Amino acid sequence: MRLPPTFYPALHDRVRAGLAEAGLDALLLDDPLDVAYLTGFAHFPNERPVVALVPRDGEVLLLVPDLEREYAADQRAAARLVVYPEFPGERSPFALLADAVGGIRRIGHAASTSTGRVAAVAAAFAGAETVTCELVGRLRLRKTPEEIALHTEAARIADAMLAEGARLVAAATGADDLPTETELAAQVTRFGAAMMYAEHEDVVVVPMLTGGLVYGGPNSAQPHRLPGGDRLRRGEPFMLSLGCAVGGRFVESERTFLLGEPTAEQRRYYSVVRQAQQVGTEALRPGVRCAEANRTCLDVIRRAGLAQFLRHRQGHGIGLGFHEPPWVADGDDTVLEPGMVLSSEPGIYLPGHAGYRISDTVLVTEDGPRRLTGYPRDLADIVIGA
Repeated sequence: MRLPPTFYPALHDRVRAGLAEAGLDALLLDDPLDVAYLTGFAHFPNERPVVALVPRDGEVLLLVPDLEREYAADQRAAARLVVYPEFPGERSPFALLADAVGGIRRIGHAASTSTGRVAAVAAAFAGAETVTCELVGRLRLRKTPEEIALHTEAARIADAMLAEGARLVAAATGADDLPTETELAAQVTRFGAAMMYAEHEDVVVVPMLTGGLVYGGPNSAQPHRLPGGDRLRRGEPFMLSLGCAVGGRFVESERTFLLGEPTAEQRRYYSVVRQAQQVGTEALRPGVRCAEANRTCLDVIRRAGLAQFLRHRQGHGIGLGFHEPPWVADGDDTVLEPGMVLSSEPGIYLPGHAGYRISDTVLVTEDGPRRLTGYPRDLADIVIGA
């Protein structure tokens, strides 16, 4: 459930090599996922700054408020802690960070860092130049073998959550007492978390350990709708859009299910999405551009005459976040490389009827795509109570 101790020193060495190449003295990152990536410290972000600083020479520093000092130590953060008493405080937390490291003239930061925070850093590191640097963002694109092992275990648990959701609905169908979207979402979330704690020690807790979206019938035509109080109904599709994080590394596993004997219309819609997902997944190979894979995938739906029901791209990168670069979408010319972990999730959404989406988490390898999630996708596997 945790990365081995050797992961962080090796990562820090790669960052330092990038700093030397870019002519930077240090890299300062405040995005919670970047902080977790660099140090292993996962936290709930709030107004109090939490910042990781990697100097080109010297040890990595982690700036934390005093109220999170013990928590960072409990997580065995791979950095020396620099603790400030409170925010905003009588003295800027970044001034304490500047006190802890000297000789900094050029500081890199991510584009996501707010202009206000960049100004506070510049003021604390008097005379230092601040430069936008996406070094860590580039490193996060390709997962190491240690990270892939965590993604693989997360995929196993996410698939089990899907199976449990289908089982619960099947059992309720026999009792003629179908759950609401919210009830089903809560049940599969509890199941995934219980499985994780039952089978692993030292679980790495992140803001969303297990969870996802559940919606049925016309509600599923709204791709990111939150679960509500509507009950699933026989004769309608419903969607389980689930995922979890192991060691802070996410996967998603999503299936559209059909409640009762499918109609010819439902069969057609599902079949087209099933084919698009198959073709799109096969396109996730080294050397292929993200935009090209997306076009290959979605053209299956366009050729079927259903282009008006497309609402989104084929997929996106997955790592310490559910959604992160690269984007398997028009406009992203990132070339796929081994070690990238992506979603493949084409869908169609018919207002007043339902949505149909299938998503797997896919690892790009030298030999082509490898599905990390593997819940069955054939029509016979997703029909419940026929």
